[in-house]
Amino acid sequence: MKNIVKLTFLSALSLFFVACDLTRNPISDFSELNIGGVDSSGTTVKFKNKAEMKTQYDFMYNQLNQNRGIEGWTADMLVYTETHADNAYRGATDLELTQLEQQKQNGVNKNINRDWDYYFGIVGAANSVICNVDSVPDATFTAAERLQWKCEALILRSMIYFDLVRLWGDVPLITVEPPTITAANIEKVYPLYYPPRDSVAKVYRQIIKDLNFALQPGGAPAIDNNNKFKFSRTVANALLAKIYAEKPVRDYDKVISYSNEVEKDVSLVANYGDLFDMNSAKTALKYTNTSESIFEISFAGGGLWFTWLVGIDQSDPNSKYDWAKWLTPSRDLLKAFDDSKDIVRKAETVINADVTWTNEYPTKGYPFMYKYRSKYSSVIKIRLADILLLKAEAYVGKGDGTSAAALVNQIRKRAKITNMLSTATIDDVLNERRLELAFEGQRWFDLVRNNKVIPVLNTLNSRDIGRLQMNPVTEQNILIPIPQPQIDKNPSMVQNPGY
Repeated sequence: MKNIVKLTFLSALSLFFVACDLTRNPISDFSELNIGGVDSSGTTVKFKNKAEMKTQYDFMYNQLNQNRGIEGWTADMLVYTETHADNAYRGATDLELTQLEQQKQNGVNKNINRDWDYYFGIVGAANSVICNVDSVPDATFTAAERLQWKCEALILRSMIYFDLVRLWGDVPLITVEPPTITAANIEKVYPLYYPPRDSVAKVYRQIIKDLNFALQPGGAPAIDNNNKFKFSRTVANALLAKIYAEKPVRDYDKVISYSNEVEKDVSLVANYGDLFDMNSAKTALKYTNTSESIFEISFAGGGLWFTWLVGIDQSDPNSKYDWAKWLTPSRDLLKAFDDSKDIVRKAETVINADVTWTNEYPTKGYPFMYKYRSKYSSVIKIRLADILLLKAEAYVGKGDGTSAAALVNQIRKRAKITNMLSTATIDDVLNERRLELAFEGQRWFDLVRNNKVIPVLNTLNSRDIGRLQMNPVTEQNILIPIPQPQIDKNPSMVQNPGY
């Protein structure tokens, strides 16, 4: 009876996943009615030709630039890294945002649950390419193409797991597609649908293995200077530089080495504003896919609705500040800009407007986040300044403050800051990262990685009069909670300590 119940439920679950997948991605003329088949040996295959496989390859990318991607990997991620840290207030008074500002998040926070589903949905989309691309029985689908697509999917899966492991710690490591469920395989298949959490160490080992596979000759493509929305070799090298800075796998020599590889492919733009500015007519971004960009999601057709969550659409003369928005810049961040006499980057990061509410500031000159200033803005996930300052962090870790200072000074010079350093400390590097990368999804991870999150946030209420009263940050609530709905439906899932 137990197996019958499992089989009935998992069969329904399996059909739900398939239907959901194809409904969200109605690409070309393919559907569950005509996709797939058998190869020359009579073996069933999920995709019977290159065109069918291409639908899943495109779907993998589309998960990042369509609604759920903007909601999860952009909007919610910035709440975790900026509002949950010291760069922003909640803005709008949504319960989910309020909890994260106050360090009071819990397992029933619906944003956290939707992001868990979203991230693992991307893992599934990547796995569909990784697990099937070699078995497509189409002689016109070359070995080189198959390898490239697989490597791109491995880089995507690595990026998502890098976020997962930093946000939640131990997470299920899913590298296969569950097979069709039958009475004969139910006991074997059931754990694939409801896997336990794997250790942080195991997840990092898989990420590193996958990225190194992607870097093999003929693997991931070279960076395309006209389209940075591609999982290129440069993205893989940048991810490895970032990963080896993390405590579980820290190796500062590798951070420096992989950063050097990245520097061969990209260069800083001359003017900081060129990363975010619109053209003079306000009909598009001034530049996309700049020389500095490593991975960038472009919305040239005006598809980035996230701008309305954080500010107004500068391309629309009728757009106005008519509600409190998300990610209101904090007084602590504004003070950091002012203390560093950082006029250039502050002007590109924060804009002021008169409003009718007083959630965090008086109505006159209310600050708003400004890096996403129109529906044409790009989401820049990784850029060279991030990698250079991470390299500086590695030099500090190796005791070489002079080399670190040279990199910090390079970034400061572009921002027209005259205070140059002869040697740099970790606090110098972290402050520079804060000013350079505010609202780009780095701050929380920077603090955690360098054991600064507890001392910085637990003194924040005394420094920042606009901050809601916070619960103390402890070692147990640095990670966010496993969503309770995931625990309820998965008997193998356990909650993080402290929740």
